[in-house]
Amino acid sequence: MKRPTIIDVARGAGVSKSLVSLVMRGASNVSDEKRQRVMTVAAQLGYRPNAVARSLVQRRTSLLGVLLSDLHNPFFAEVIDGIQAEAAAYGYRTILGTGDRVELTEARALETMLELRAEGLILASPVLPMRTIAAASRELPTVLVARRSRVATVDSVTNDDVAGASLAVAHLAALGHERIAHIDGGEGAGAPERRRGYERAMRKHGFGARVRIVPGSYTEDGGRRGVAELLSGEMPTAIFAANDLAAIGTLSALAERDVRVPEDVSVVGYDNTALAAVRLIHLTTVDQPRPEMGRAAVTLLLERLEGGRRTMRNVLMPPSLVVRGSTAAPRPRGSKRSRR
Repeated sequence: MKRPTIIDVARGAGVSKSLVSLVMRGASNVSDEKRQRVMTVAAQLGYRPNAVARSLVQRRTSLLGVLLSDLHNPFFAEVIDGIQAEAAAYGYRTILGTGDRVELTEARALETMLELRAEGLILASPVLPMRTIAAASRELPTVLVARRSRVATVDSVTNDDVAGASLAVAHLAALGHERIAHIDGGEGAGAPERRRGYERAMRKHGFGARVRIVPGSYTEDGGRRGVAELLSGEMPTAIFAANDLAAIGTLSALAERDVRVPEDVSVVGYDNTALAAVRLIHLTTVDQPRPEMGRAAVTLLLERLEGGRRTMRNVLMPPSLVVRGSTAAPRPRGSKRSRR
């Protein structure tokens, strides 16, 4: 069946083809009555505007390219909520891509967005080298989320990861923990800052000699590997994992070894994703305002796209701590470990 054309819509609505074209482009100089008549007939006919043809005429696509480093991490889904809501409010649509934390795959996804003529780019925790990001920013306005920019043509929205790690250590210290270990986030965006915040807070609370960092990643497997290494030495009474996925891997690895949380070991994550609030997980974690970070990224893009801003902006958002059931005071030394 042949798809209706704009001429068919014009005939059905009893108005000129030029008026229908104005309505389909979203022009503001059309009365509500005429706009409604055209849209009603278009819906009845099943008409769909040709976005490609429209973009060629207008020389605009109203598309924002969004690159996510890991679709398996719910952190990014919640960032996307904010991006899409803010973009839609200003008449923009989004196209999504992912690189699965692989540089070459991210580069291909980025190239696809450039080929599709996106008008701006939002890169969430990319593993791409800054030289590649800087090159893209010379073509399109570019914003990093959860990774700080040091390039004049690239803006960024980040959480204060140093402060967030300090909140985690302070909470555990207040409960009475001293042997607090950190499973780090490897090369992940923000991981060095969280590691630095942990070390700084441990020294601040007088536990500098007890600093213990084991390698991990922003994945469940990273948490599992971290636990395996921690249990090869003196058992900590608390573990601060680099993000919620790593914390969930930590919980799983501890359960497999019959180590109870929080009776034997307290665990703190980072991000406050939806998974952390699941009753069976009930994870104490550092909150990043994910949707707000997404909305802020769109705002930064529009400041360059429509406002003409040329100077770099780095937006730093404060974290907060959400206390749930995975943390408690440590068992007194010498007491027997509780059993199931």
